[in-house]
Amino acid sequence: MSTTGSVHSWDVSTAVDGPGTRFVLFLSGCPLRCLYCQNPDTWHMRDGHRMTVDDVTAEMAKYRRFIEVAGGGMTISGGEPLLQTDFTAAVFHRAKELGFHTALDTSGFLGARATDELLSDTDLVLLDIKSWDPVVYRHVTGGEVTPTLEFARRLSAAGKPMWIRFVLVPGHTDAVDNVEGIASFVSTLDTVERVEVLPFHKLGAPKYAGLGIPFPLENVPTPDTALIQRVRHQFSSCGVPVH
Repeated sequence: MSTTGSVHSWDVSTAVDGPGTRFVLFLSGCPLRCLYCQNPDTWHMRDGHRMTVDDVTAEMAKYRRFIEVAGGGMTISGGEPLLQTDFTAAVFHRAKELGFHTALDTSGFLGARATDELLSDTDLVLLDIKSWDPVVYRHVTGGEVTPTLEFARRLSAAGKPMWIRFVLVPGHTDAVDNVEGIASFVSTLDTVERVEVLPFHKLGAPKYAGLGIPFPLENVPTPDTALIQRVRHQFSSCGVPVH
């Protein structure tokens, strides 16, 4: 019997969720509640639709030739893929059988759930480090930062390539010491290929309105160019490649 999972949607994108053109599978369910989340419609597993690994494989196969020619692979995002570890592992295994490069887009909060078998079929981890300061992390996400840092160290020790993602939110994650903490930590990891500084935006606000949920950062401004440049400089000053 094929393993089943709760899937929100899938899409094909370029240079957003990993290298090249990618088949991106968005899973439903997430243990965190980030204030800036742009996909509140992925919070609950019950809101997704059930798919088997065979179903997902059939969808991936439709784009196999296109992705081979264009370059890229497949990414599992969310929600949080590690909330459905067995399903994620099974999909990645099928993806590797199809010859796809695989990327795991995760907060790392559930990193302890990632088995060695899952990671062996994972070519790249897109790891979102949302804050260094544990108080800020709890305020922004409702969770703890320690599991993410432990997962990052595990990936580094295993030689697993990472792209680190940091969402820059004025008045929340932008403190100099907070950014410095992340930058210094990332500089100790051996397999980080790049850091992506992602400016906070409000493109997901209509989803909150549609769900009847207040958007927590409605009155927070998007970061200006000077702030973005300052944060990028903090990372690059620690010897971290910034994109």
